[in-house]
Amino acid sequence: MFKNLGKFIFMIELGLKYKKIFKEIYFHPFITMKYGYEELSKARASYSNRVLEFLNIEVNLHGTLPQDDRVLYAINHRSLLDILVMENIFLRYNKNGTWIAKQELFEDPIYGKFFEYSGCIAVDLENKRGLLNFFKTIKKIFSKVDNMNLYIFPEGERFKGDGIQKFQGGAQKIAKANKLRVIPVYIQGKNEEVFKNAPYTQPYDVHVYVGDPISHENLEEEYLAFYNAIEHKEMQKDRDE
Repeated sequence: MFKNLGKFIFMIELGLKYKKIFKEIYFHPFITMKYGYEELSKARASYSNRVLEFLNIEVNLHGTLPQDDRVLYAINHRSLLDILVMENIFLRYNKNGTWIAKQELFEDPIYGKFFEYSGCIAVDLENKRGLLNFFKTIKKIFSKVDNMNLYIFPEGERFKGDGIQKFQGGAQKIAKANKLRVIPVYIQGKNEEVFKNAPYTQPYDVHVYVGDPISHENLEEEYLAFYNAIEHKEMQKDRDE
């Protein structure tokens, strides 16, 4: 109980400090959109790394991120850890980008402004007017920020079961509308339990796999093939050991 309480107190206190940092960048009147997103990306990564350090979690990357930008990273979603883990990786490659998040997160009385000021972009797939405004916003960003990337959980919400939950249609539509390459990313393990049991006395390794580009036309099918190949390889490795 006290372990979890201390963890959340640390994250909330740190989050309040970074919300002020995000807000200063978000509302700065004299910086370009490109510079603003670059600074927000660095600030989100800084927050994420401080939390991971506190939790004593290390991120092991299998594969490499592409050097070019204008990429949509399609990531499976299991835990609160997922964003922290991915921000750690994006910082390694000096990536500039932001998260696509469901509208409800921005309405949360505690975390809503944290997401908004950190540069995340809200989307409501059930609201036609909101969806139109969302695509206009994305188009405007890519017209002004040449090194932009987008990060999305195609499942739409955290999935506690085995395997991959059925994808929503948002990732496919975003990639097609903005002519973005799609890179699949798989965060291995039931990391909701990993987060629950943190912080650790010894470093805990989280493994992340990055695949080759997949087509937006067959995004879910090709992502599942990527996921199944990883799981098959890991099972084979376990049998050989």
